Amino acid sequence: MKAIELSDFSLDGLRLVERPDPSPGQGQIVLRMRAASLNYRDLVITGGRYATFPLPVVAISDGVGEVVATGAGVRRFSVGDRVSPIYVTNWLDGALPADNMRRLGGPVDGVLAEYMVMSEEAAVRVPSHLSDVEAATLPVAGVTAWHSLFSLGSVQPGQTVLVQGTGGVSLFALLFARAAGAEVIVTSGSHEKLARAKALGAHHAINYREVPDWDRRVLEITRGRGADHVVDVAGGEELSRSINAASVGGAVYFIGFVRGPSSTISLLSSMRKAVRLQGVAVGHRASFEALVRAMELHAIHPVVYRVFPVSALREGLGYLEKGDHFGKVALSLDDFDAFRGSK
Repeated sequence: MKAIELSDFSLDGLRLVERPDPSPGQGQIVLRMRAASLNYRDLVITGGRYATFPLPVVAISDGVGEVVATGAGVRRFSVGDRVSPIYVTNWLDGALPADNMRRLGGPVDGVLAEYMVMSEEAAVRVPSHLSDVEAATLPVAGVTAWHSLFSLGSVQPGQTVLVQGTGGVSLFALLFARAAGAEVIVTSGSHEKLARAKALGAHHAINYREVPDWDRRVLEITRGRGADHVVDVAGGEELSRSINAASVGGAVYFIGFVRGPSSTISLLSSMRKAVRLQGVAVGHRASFEALVRAMELHAIHPVVYRVFPVSALREGLGYLEKGDHFGKVALSLDDFDAFRGSK
């Protein structure tokens, strides 16, 4: 079979290779991969800005495929089912395991291969109403948003959810919070993106380029109360504004580090407000399965902004880095051969 490996930490390190066709062992399934999606983590890995691990490794963490073979004892799936591998392959429920580095796309082989073999326990059936490309956006971005708001948090109708930006995690958080009956505030530096977010159901929109002290604006909108749940994908010094925008007893889920991997915050302010700062490392299989049930019940569709062929993987990663997208950037996995020699 064909696969795309990362052989060194650079875009030029992505290469097309031949690997043996997999066969399932006891309790394993084989997927014919159909689509994938890109995350910021994939970008920083290929750019050498992430923790290093042994190479080569099959690239990219998020994908969906069709079960084409099952090993002895498999009970969760049958041939023909559409499923996605879970991101942390040994995290089924409960707290993040101490051994949590079995993560797809590095150090564990990812999804950019014609076929994948895995334990049936490390996969989840995807919503039946979604296309392959839509389903491929769920394992990291979708699960991160769901796990933050409903597994680590407990969003209730009438509460306020503040969402930073309009990337994949943020728009999933918007859609899930609206389905739960929450009031949603979204921030962005683009009026066009804010208008699109309001069309998806956001109640309030703040342009942080025009209102740099957007945390104060959140307090104004909420009449001084603040947001019950804050989805912080920026990191860096923006984390202090997220804390200021949170309600007394509220939660700030810090997920990304687009604005930087470190931050200076006021411990006194955090203590006075009894704000809970919660780091989020995606989520477990149980969160993924709950997400599937909710998406099917409410007929929720992910926001997919652009789809690249797998041959244009490098272009897709470059597009993601520009930050012009609204929602997810995805890949169709129809023609691996065309990747050979692409730049």
